[in-house]
Amino acid sequence: MKYLDEYRDPELARLLLAELRRVTTRPWTLMEVCGGQTNTIVRQGIDELLPGGIRMIHGPGCPVCVTPLEVLDRAMAIAQTPGTILTSFGDMLRVPGSRTDLLALRARGADVRIVYSPMDAVTLARDNPDRQVVFLAVGFETTAPANAMAVLHAATLGLTNFSVLVSHVLVPPAMTAVLRAPGCQVQGFLAAGHVCAVMGWTEYEPMAAEFRVPIVVTGFEPLDLLEGILMAVRQLEQGRHEVENQYARAVRRDGNTAARAAIRRVFRVTDRTWRGIGAIPDSGLALTDEFAAFDARRRFDVGRLVVREHPDCVAGDILTGAKTPLDCAAYGTACTPRTPLGAPMVSAEGTCAAYHNAGRRREDRHASR
Repeated sequence: MKYLDEYRDPELARLLLAELRRVTTRPWTLMEVCGGQTNTIVRQGIDELLPGGIRMIHGPGCPVCVTPLEVLDRAMAIAQTPGTILTSFGDMLRVPGSRTDLLALRARGADVRIVYSPMDAVTLARDNPDRQVVFLAVGFETTAPANAMAVLHAATLGLTNFSVLVSHVLVPPAMTAVLRAPGCQVQGFLAAGHVCAVMGWTEYEPMAAEFRVPIVVTGFEPLDLLEGILMAVRQLEQGRHEVENQYARAVRRDGNTAARAAIRRVFRVTDRTWRGIGAIPDSGLALTDEFAAFDARRRFDVGRLVVREHPDCVAGDILTGAKTPLDCAAYGTACTPRTPLGAPMVSAEGTCAAYHNAGRRREDRHASR
């Protein structure tokens, strides 16, 4: 990858840390809203290198992790319907539902397939006209354009055996919910660069003004994150609350207008339940009436679903930043990447998986303070 080393230069990292120590005069609490950023922060130990008083809270930045349990159970019920091929990205297959996961269903004979693009699912539907092909469409605004294009392509081909089970979630309403939550400690945000590459950052400007919090659009490499943290702390120290763009090499204020147009045509904004968090108004996407024929919810009647979270999993507190994995009694014992109790231990972007892969253990609890 071109320019990878430049954004991991240890000397530049030391300079950014020195500047952070110079400008910081009081404690500040920031939240990153992206699982990829969380992974880098934990893997590189950035949160442990920051000047004393600067605390990073890991937000609900993993779309796999916040996919509602009801959606997963519905996908599993659909996967067990005769004549159906259920498709999704690989990390969704191991996310635990109420009783099992998609990977276990595949082992028992269900036709569950990993695809690398929603277009692969459209191709499967075209090549298997006697089978119903369903794509489990999850993610933030980042994956919505590709899923929208898959629906548009299926409509162009006139496919009647392709549908999508949509569970898209939107980042700005989740950030607003965090800020409105009782006892909120967040004083500034690092916004997800990949989401803003699609949507731009105009949605964040009213939020920064209303709640008087700086929001810095930030990339994913160590130097991106250190610079983003520095930009947010400078604003806090100066009493400013603006939207700034650290990720200038990839993000423009208006985002990708073609991608946004595709999203607007295929999807409409709706209320959405976030796993472990609850319902957030206007925080999700659903298919518009024009494309309702591609809605797997309407196509498959799986009856009433009774969902059940694992009682030992504190994923909700972890996803909102109220706790870290080190505060969970099951972390690293009953809950590991091989035996996950909750979604944050499955996805590569999940906070629990990030902590576990970085070798952080409960006996090292002090390291996260």
